[in-house]
Amino acid sequence: MSFAPRPAGGIRSQAIKAAIPVSFICIAPAATRVSVVGDFNAWNPDAHPMEKAFDGSWKGSIAIRHGHHQYAFLVDGVLTVDPRGQGVSRNAQGQRVSLLAVS
Repeated sequence: MSFAPRPAGGIRSQAIKAAIPVSFICIAPAATRVSVVGDFNAWNPDAHPMEKAFDGSWKGSIAIRHGHHQYAFLVDGVLTVDPRGQGVSRNAQGQRVSLLAVS
């Protein structure tokens, strides 16, 4: 009987490397453009634009790897913390950003 070889690092380390879908919501009915920026996308505003819902909120989902991450909403060019975030921190530029734990 033949068995397929196990992935390097074992099953547990492969699970930790898997990306988890995370949903975001931003309440900004007057905004014209909103995106999620963070250390998981190199703070790139074009990487994860959000879609405006009928009620004026903005929604998006991103697959993020296990760990602790800093992020914020970029609302019409203004960095905005998430009031529903798991905490507040400062990024490398000293700006207030939200914290997210993904497990």
